[in-house]
Amino acid sequence: MKFVDEFRDNGKAQSLKREIHALAERIGCSPDKPLLLMEFCGGHTHAIFRYGIEQMLPKSIEMVHGPGCPVCVLPMGRVDDCVTLAERPEVIFATFGDAMRVPGSRKSLLQAKAEGADIRMVYSPLDALTLARKNPDREVIFFGLGFETTMPSTALTVLQAEKEGIRNFSLFCNHITTVPTVKAILDSPDMRIDGFLAPGHVSMVIGARPFDFVARDYDRPIVITGFEPLDILQSIWMLLKQFAEGRSEVENQYARIVPPDGNRAALEAISKVFEIREFFEWRGLGSIDHSGVRIRKAYADYDAERKFAVPNLKIADPKSCQCGEVIKGVIKPWECKIFGTACTPETPMGALMVSSEGACAAYFSYGSVSIDELVAKREAGS
Repeated sequence: MKFVDEFRDNGKAQSLKREIHALAERIGCSPDKPLLLMEFCGGHTHAIFRYGIEQMLPKSIEMVHGPGCPVCVLPMGRVDDCVTLAERPEVIFATFGDAMRVPGSRKSLLQAKAEGADIRMVYSPLDALTLARKNPDREVIFFGLGFETTMPSTALTVLQAEKEGIRNFSLFCNHITTVPTVKAILDSPDMRIDGFLAPGHVSMVIGARPFDFVARDYDRPIVITGFEPLDILQSIWMLLKQFAEGRSEVENQYARIVPPDGNRAALEAISKVFEIREFFEWRGLGSIDHSGVRIRKAYADYDAERKFAVPNLKIADPKSCQCGEVIKGVIKPWECKIFGTACTPETPMGALMVSSEGACAAYFSYGSVSIDELVAKREAGS
């Protein structure tokens, strides 16, 4: 298939639906004890809701929404660090738009901007570098965040800044890594996941091989998945086929984009600029070993954490917010005590309600049941 409408063909979708229902019956899972499949990536979560994929699945299969939204797992303390940096009078703070409204303990970046901080929304780190060229008398800090998908562009921007000798540009690095996070989920005492849809964009960079441990060490099938409705349906079918045949393997549904060994040029840029942190704090998941990166000493001049005083405080989430349980797949978004009432896209208390990839935002925007019905269902069960 070459064109996007081919990946949204209703006839093919209905054929896959029939195959999925037949396989689910063959496996013997039931609504009382459903097969739990986690889509790691927030992009998958929104595609599942946007195209009504959950409604096409049998009741014996349940989709669980994972932590693959980098804005959603940003801890509150790091947001506070962003605000502290942005409020410095000599700083222009550049960030992607979906990070603007993530709540910190004091305020969000959007609130800091409203109060006078020079915070600018950009579409790439190169936009931030352009700001540094145009404002040589100001310090431009780029808020680098995201999984391996966005690491290469950030790394290449740092290398470009060094090449041009631009010294008023730095990076507040919050990039995170996928594989240790999947391992943390698998090692969690709450772990109930039977199989995984692996993130397609991340795999485009790192390849398929880094996920071998999921099948080898944990006996869980995993399928690298694209983002169109037929991609997701085919990947679910591939997982069910593994269950039916008693296999646990890494399969690559997104082979049109993802090579087995990833993108060598991108991986070289990442390795040159970044090194693994001993640990990194995640909202809702706590500290995960080797789950983030920092700038190497060779590029210390471009590291905002070395260049400026950063508080680096650990701030606990509000007790009423249950983002952590949602991220781990322990509860559904609508089961959170404040979903749809105190926490909405207009008044978000948790990051999952803010980001365009957040599971709570997906439920709120695309849920087939009204918010009032979900709230009533939650309260009836409490």
